[in-house]
Parts: sequence; structure tokens; C-alpha cells
Amino acid sequence: MKIIEPTVEIEKVDYNKMMKNLERACRTCYRSEDKITEESYKTLLRNCINRGHESILEHEKITIRMICDIGVYKDLTRHRHASFSIESTRYCNYGKDKFDNQIKFIKPVNIEENTELYTEWKNSLEEIEKHYIKMVDLGATPDQMRMILPHSTAAEVTMTANIREWKHILSLRCTKHAHPAVEQVMIPLLIHLKNNMPEIFENIEYDEEFKKEKYAKLIV
Repeated sequence: MKIIEPTVEIEKVDYNKMMKNLERACRTCYRSEDKITEESYKTLLRNCINRGHESILEHEKITIRMICDIGVYKDLTRHRHASFSIESTRYCNYGKDKFDNQIKFIKPVNIEENTELYTEWKNSLEEIEKHYIKMVDLGATPDQMRMILPHSTAAEVTMTANIREWKHILSLRCTKHAHPAVEQVMIPLLIHLKNNMPEIFENIEYDEEFKKEKYAKLIV
């Protein structure tokens, strides 16, 4: 058994080029391509968003790779206008050498370490892993063994959505109403996008009371 921290990795992209592409798509509507300058996208995109003309944001997309728990990706797959490729517990046999003969679990963000509650959480997962490995020895298939895997099980996820959908996702999943494990992954992503695409993401609010030291590691 191995307890790990969640991570979120964002693909390398040229944010300025992406926003200029959005501007060019938008100006098709007005045939105002002649007004394009080096920084004209900044005003245009802000104006479009303020007027609710956000369909132009669908012309560009962002892909991330996460290592998160099953509960996190179950929440995120509620969003219909996104694509997901997820580590399959039907085909991945964690009792094999490929996975170091152990199950990886995400450290819970809402249970403090060195407490009785944390010890109970950890003990229960150790028991689950013991039975999982026993099922491997008995010749069970991953299809059968996944039935005992809990929400804390770690999984790798590739997620792609267009810019408009990312705005929607982050506006919902970075607030106090979201599960803390989802906030943990989504807030650092939002902050990164605010810094690199402020014209688009600057107005999205997030739970500023969420402890920064608990943010998932962001890899660019």
C-alpha cells in the first residue's frame, strides 16, 4: 500500500497564441480582422465575455493529466462537454509487478494526519489491500477485484475541455460547495489559468480559505 498526494499536470501551450486564435475566430462575426493588433485580443475577449458572447471560447481547448482519487473524477465526469480517458480498474491489476504489487491511495485532504480518524482510514485501506492481493492469489480478474476498491484509490486521468467549458467547470468546482478533494485539484489549475489567461478567467472566484499548503502539486 502506498499513500500519495494528488497532482495536476497541464500540457504546454502558448496562451497568447491561443487567445489570439480566439480573437481571430470572433472577428469573423464582424469581419473586423483588419483591427487585429498585437494586444487587441485583450479588450475584445473581455468585451465578449462581459456581453455573454462566450461561444467563441469553444475554438480552443486545454488538456490536463491528473492523479486523483476515484471520488474526484466521478465528480468531474458529471461535466458533459469534456473528454476523459481514465485508468481502468477493470483492466489494471494492482497485484502485479507493473503496479509494484500494491494499491496506491490518495492522502485525504479532509482528514488530518496523526489523528485517530486518519489511523482508522489507513487501517481500513490496509485491510482492503490485503483482501485484494488475496483475490489476486485466488485467480480473480481485475473485473472482480475492482468491486472492493474504495473512493480513495488513486487513478490517472486525462481530461480535455474547450475554454468555455473550463470556465464553467472551474466556476463550480473551486467553491466551498465542491468536495474538498476536488477543490484541492481544481483551485491551483484555476490560479494558473488566471495568471496566464486573465482576460478569460480573471472573474472566476474560488474558495480563498482553502489552505494553500493543501493544493495539489501543479506540473506545467
